[in-house]
Amino acid sequence: MNSTTGITSFVGHLLGIVNVIGFHADNVADLRAAFEDAFEDYRETCTALGKSPEKPSSGKLMLRIPPDVHGAALVAAKAAGTSLNQWAAKVLASAAHT
Repeated sequence: MNSTTGITSFVGHLLGIVNVIGFHADNVADLRAAFEDAFEDYRETCTALGKSPEKPSSGKLMLRIPPDVHGAALVAAKAAGTSLNQWAAKVLASAAHT
């Protein structure tokens, strides 16, 4: 709480988007509504500008993992009848809930 004004400020950050979206409120319930309004405005603006609201990704991913994990992943991919890349993409998609 700000001791000068007696107002508590909540600040939020959205992962995976290019821009900063500002929203604020004095309590959690209002913060949720302010977030939803701000994000909807952001999506509408992106649509009007013809751009994606999500941060672009290259599709390239370099991982450093322990050799035993690498070996186990190679065996799992082979058992699934896929390449390590295809297997890893499926596992990552599942873990990311996409």
